[in-house]
Amino acid sequence: MQTAWRGGIVSPCAWARFAPPALALLLFFGFAAPAGADSGGPQLKIIRDAEIETDIHTMMTPIWRAAGLDPASVHVYLIEDPQINAFVAGGQNIFINTGLLLKADTPNQLIGVLAHETGHIAEGHIIRAEGAMTKASIEGMIATALGAAAAVMSHSDEAGGALLPGPLVAERTFAHYRVSQEASADAAALSYLDQTHQSARGLLQFFEKLQSDEMLSGDSEIPYLRDHPLTETRIERVRQHVLHSPYSNAPDPPRYIAMLKRIKVKLRAFLSSPSEVLGAYPESDHSLLARYARAIAYYRIPRLKKALSEIDSLIRDHPADPYFEELKGQMLFENGHIGEAVAPYDAAVRLDPSSPLLRIERAEVDIATHNKALNNRAVGDLTDALLSEPLNGEGWHFLAIAYGREGKIGMAALSLAEQGLAAGRKNDALLEANRAEHLLPKASTSYARAKEIEREAKEL
Repeated sequence: MQTAWRGGIVSPCAWARFAPPALALLLFFGFAAPAGADSGGPQLKIIRDAEIETDIHTMMTPIWRAAGLDPASVHVYLIEDPQINAFVAGGQNIFINTGLLLKADTPNQLIGVLAHETGHIAEGHIIRAEGAMTKASIEGMIATALGAAAAVMSHSDEAGGALLPGPLVAERTFAHYRVSQEASADAAALSYLDQTHQSARGLLQFFEKLQSDEMLSGDSEIPYLRDHPLTETRIERVRQHVLHSPYSNAPDPPRYIAMLKRIKVKLRAFLSSPSEVLGAYPESDHSLLARYARAIAYYRIPRLKKALSEIDSLIRDHPADPYFEELKGQMLFENGHIGEAVAPYDAAVRLDPSSPLLRIERAEVDIATHNKALNNRAVGDLTDALLSEPLNGEGWHFLAIAYGREGKIGMAALSLAEQGLAAGRKNDALLEANRAEHLLPKASTSYARAKEIEREAKEL
């Protein structure tokens, strides 16, 4: 996607900081790189969107609490990819393809899938997978197995002889481990859904839909199926749970239904062509969702006057909604009306002060005004936001600029070192950390952090 999505900041994936230590674990936990994602092709894009992430957090918080996780410690990242997939990696990070959000028919389906991913986190599968891959490498030639890991399920099912070549032994061992962990995550998900009085029917519907799609298309390379081996035994266990759970007919809360509808409209408005969006939501449609979609489409053309007219009507009708204010600020800022963008961003942050992404966005606008007081506010916003967003390279970049404007060159260098570390750029992190060490007082916590970044960077 070429357009910068500030409400969803699009940036190349700094995968080194998110990924488990071995390629094997990337494959195990579902990293399905799009075609050309190697160094010579287009990079994977992560979308950051305050509204969508907040809505997913709202829907998933009961599940995360049931799993014993701190919701504030779970991060959700959207991947711009039309294929259905979700996976966990690098700790309590859940990655969701836009295709999954767009193709989920109900909130219950989305929650069921993400409850399964939560099971992987809570059950410690990320940590244990290293041991599983070590075992596979002992039983076969791990390098060969890794090369074939994406096709483990199809190979292992066909390899039925008693005397298997080394690579196929590794594949079969790894496949068995994967299936057992998927079943374990299923069981955990079913438990969380029952604990929160939610239906498992959505998870069953999702599995049945994938199974049907695979049979109809003959495609065994559906990303979710490749990364989450689906067996009839797994489906039957979920089916039996639905038959016996007292919560199987529990309806989706109306606000969850509204959230998913709005998520899907927003994604389509940003990811589809503006002409397609305007055709789907004509001006005769005065619903909230239609006006929201048109506001985004007009902004992307760009037809600023029309876009502002649509978003202003939404703000008038829904004055407590921070994301309409955010979009208005984005429209103004990206069309060169920097001073005018400050007020809507102020309103957005006032309405949702807990959102680190909104504060990072406002900070960028504040810095661009070249106003000393606003630049100082940007430092405060960014310092607070980056406590919960330490991997946000954009945020560290803006903080470096803000410190530079204040003449605090040592802190600017430290921020650039953090940016390098967040992006997995070892040399940049080392260079800026070393520069910060020479500029910062040796007894300061900032100097100590520079030394720590240097140590961390050497391990990248």
